[in-house]
Amino acid sequence: MKVHIITLGCSKNTVDSEMLSGHLKANQMELAETIEDADTLVINTCGFIDAAKEESVNTILEAAQLKKSGALQRLIVAGCLSERYGDDLRKEIPEVDHFFGTEAYEQIIKAISPDLKYSLLGERILSTPQHYAYLKISEGCDNPCSFCAIPIMRGTHRSTPIETLVKSAQGLVAQGVKELILVAQDLTYYGLDIYDKRRLADLLSALADESGAEWIRCMYAYPAKFPLDVLQVIRDTSNICNYLDMPLQHASTNVLKNMRRGITRRATEELLDQIRQTVPDIVLRSTFIIGYPSETEADVDELVEFLDKQQLDRVGVFQYSQEDDTYAYILGDPLSAEVKESRMNRVMDLQRGISLAKNLAKVGSVQRVLIEEDLGGEYRGRTEADAPEVDNDVYVTSSHELVLGSFVHVAIDDAEDFDLFGRAQLN
Repeated sequence: MKVHIITLGCSKNTVDSEMLSGHLKANQMELAETIEDADTLVINTCGFIDAAKEESVNTILEAAQLKKSGALQRLIVAGCLSERYGDDLRKEIPEVDHFFGTEAYEQIIKAISPDLKYSLLGERILSTPQHYAYLKISEGCDNPCSFCAIPIMRGTHRSTPIETLVKSAQGLVAQGVKELILVAQDLTYYGLDIYDKRRLADLLSALADESGAEWIRCMYAYPAKFPLDVLQVIRDTSNICNYLDMPLQHASTNVLKNMRRGITRRATEELLDQIRQTVPDIVLRSTFIIGYPSETEADVDELVEFLDKQQLDRVGVFQYSQEDDTYAYILGDPLSAEVKESRMNRVMDLQRGISLAKNLAKVGSVQRVLIEEDLGGEYRGRTEADAPEVDNDVYVTSSHELVLGSFVHVAIDDAEDFDLFGRAQLN
């Protein structure tokens, strides 16, 4: 039995697909590198926003045509979209053999081969480059954000014990992983459900001391009730990146209140000040939603003014997507796509200038770079200030061959708005 997996959506889905791959292999099934080589296709879907849902549906429809033509024996759909809209999808796309929700490893295995004996042993096969891996520390979310359907799809917050995560991290490092990227729907909630208090700081300390990873990076940190003890650990621990991804979603208190974010602009600015005071050289990344139903031009003005003042290092922007069964659904989606696009461009034009200024300030410096790709004549890598796939790249020339997944010191001699350019220094 040859199985191919298509993974759509976020890094949490990547982890789920890697876990499924491990379980398939442990049950003597072959992982096919392409759809053409597969008997069975598993599509791990995303249902977060309209664009992600559309991509998932289109992928399923294309696979359904392959099933009709006989190119596939079996088609299985899993993940967030399936969790949320499985009943509707069954009616509309009968070519799909099975629909499963999130983390349905055992059900998928049994659907492919009912005779196989199965046990959850924590197997995992990486789909990322060997030098980095995502470490999902919890599942689900208890935050009441008005725009978000994640609790509907992923359920309530569930932390994985520290001991289990340390063991998983050690296993990843033993495979050659050098960078662990901590992900969850909300990192900062970690531990409340099983330890009765937030224990992200304790987890970070344990991973730093015991995993053997050279970089540990934090993504998806919710700003409301942020555990400040995390900052001292980031500052004082050499293998924890001075980097924090904190999705703020907006800066206008009116919009934040409507979004049910549990924080105001003033409290946000106080938190950012405290973060920078405790970790002076920290790199701050955030994402923002443009076009929330109650958002006015004045709210966008406030967001732009906030970003100009705060000079965040990395910024991503999403257009609001109306989601069924969320608190904000009753507000409709009154702003046109053109208005959202215009507002988004305004924010990103500002951020492009901020990023360029920050990158130009690095010209003449020497940066430690993790080499990721050989482009033939030059290499592409990342600094500690950059997460994979979403942040800046460094393009490196070298008089000698560089090993992918190795750390190299690079003299930066040029910069663009989202890229750095430099020369590898010989040891």
